[in-house]
Order: sequence, then C-alpha cells, then structure tokens
Amino acid sequence: MTKVAIYARCSTTEQFVDNQLEALRQYATERGLEVVAEYSENKSGWKDGHQLELANLFTDAKRRKFNAILIWSLDRLSRGGPAKVLTLVNTLNGCDVGVISYQQPWIEASGPLRELLYSLTAWVARFESELRSERTKAGLARAKASGKMLGRPQGSTDKRKRSRRGYFKRYAE
Repeated sequence: MTKVAIYARCSTTEQFVDNQLEALRQYATERGLEVVAEYSENKSGWKDGHQLELANLFTDAKRRKFNAILIWSLDRLSRGGPAKVLTLVNTLNGCDVGVISYQQPWIEASGPLRELLYSLTAWVARFESELRSERTKAGLARAKASGKMLGRPQGSTDKRKRSRRGYFKRYAE
C-alpha cells in the first residue's frame, strides 16, 4: 500500500480546507492509499516562506515518511508559475515522493510529457490568479471613481493587537 500525505491549502482565512480534505481522504480510500499525514493551511500560494505546513511536508518528505503527496490541484502547491511548481515537484521527486492531483490526474504521466503538463497547469494557475487580481483592482478603481469610500470607516480601531513583525516592525524603530 502506498503511503501518502495530504496537503490542502486555501488562500484566505475566510475559506476552509474541509471540502478538500474530505474529498482527498475519500479519493485515497478508493485508490487504496494509506494516509499517514495531513498538512493544511490558510496561506497565499504566492508568498514564499509563509507556508509553514508546506515546509513541514518537505521536511517529512526528506525523512521518507510517505511515498507521495495527494493534493486537490497543483495550484494548491503554488501559484508562482511553471518554474516554481517544477522546482517544488522536482524537490519532492528527489526525495522519491510523487505528486497525485485529485483535479488533474493527467500529471501522473511519465517522461517528458509530465514536465510539459506540470508547466501548462502551473501557467494556467498563475494566469487565473493574475486575472482575479486585475478584476479586483478594476472593481476597486471603479468604486473609488464613483465616490465610494474604501477601507475601514474613519475612527474605527483594530479588534486585536497587530503583529509587530515584518512590515510593522520596520516602522516601529
């Protein structure tokens, strides 16, 4: 029986990985895969270094705790485009860990076709993300042009204390 780790990711804290996890568990059972670990997080696929669970997954892959990872789709690994996805997949392959995608079963092909399919799928994921960003910016510009106030209402305060690291830390000194 092949040992797999499930990796699920949503981009924002308003989204949930529950639907991905349920479908991936069922998919593993149907294919006779043994789920030995699950990694899930709510982090952007664009920001390197912020995906702690993905880093933990790679650490465990190097320790050979599983033979494959099961993901919803390649864009859950990264939306950084073909080079980023191929780097992640090749790193996993270097640890003798394969990638199984619930939404894109064709990436399990072998040989030169596999790299092409990874590249195309990753390019589409990045393109979709860029289009979504452009639509959001256009909507915000239209709202601002029509006189709508953007952001928090004047005088409102944070409900919880802000983090003192990263952006805020630079200006606190």
